[in-house]
Amino acid sequence: MTDAELRALVKNLAVSQRETDAQIDRVSKQLGKLGNKFGSFTEGMAFPSMQRLLVEKFGAEFIAPRAERRRGGETIELDVMGYSNGKTNRVVAVEVKSHLRAEHLDEFVEMLEKIPKFFPEHKGKEVIGILAAVDIPADMPKRVAKAGIHLARISEDNFRLVDPRGFRAKSFAA
Repeated sequence: MTDAELRALVKNLAVSQRETDAQIDRVSKQLGKLGNKFGSFTEGMAFPSMQRLLVEKFGAEFIAPRAERRRGGETIELDVMGYSNGKTNRVVAVEVKSHLRAEHLDEFVEMLEKIPKFFPEHKGKEVIGILAAVDIPADMPKRVAKAGIHLARISEDNFRLVDPRGFRAKSFAA
């Protein structure tokens, strides 16, 4: 192989690599969009169940999907937020996941701890959390319960709480 042929081969390989990189980037973006759509679908599917659960079990008087608040350059977004004033005096935050993972639990605990900072109008209220998921690995129910968070899973098109007997929710109030 001559030097000219070798240079031409290297040049062609570089062009092919750039094209491959561009294709991988496009596929990654498409997969990300698909994942976001599936997440949004799961959240939409969970909302009616969570709405019913927040009213019936937790006495919520106000319920909103996608509660978002900005404060001090930071943002918090809750998939569902419900609260009540007076008798129960409680905020319930719900995080919905298609596939529950350990890092989701850790992130949700951090989010729950930030609620009093982002929603000072709920100062003095009990703050509890619910993780709602479609796919829950076998080790996660114990971890979620140990963190003091309610767990909901889908059953017959509805999400329902699957807390262990004797479970006590942790309050994340400041």
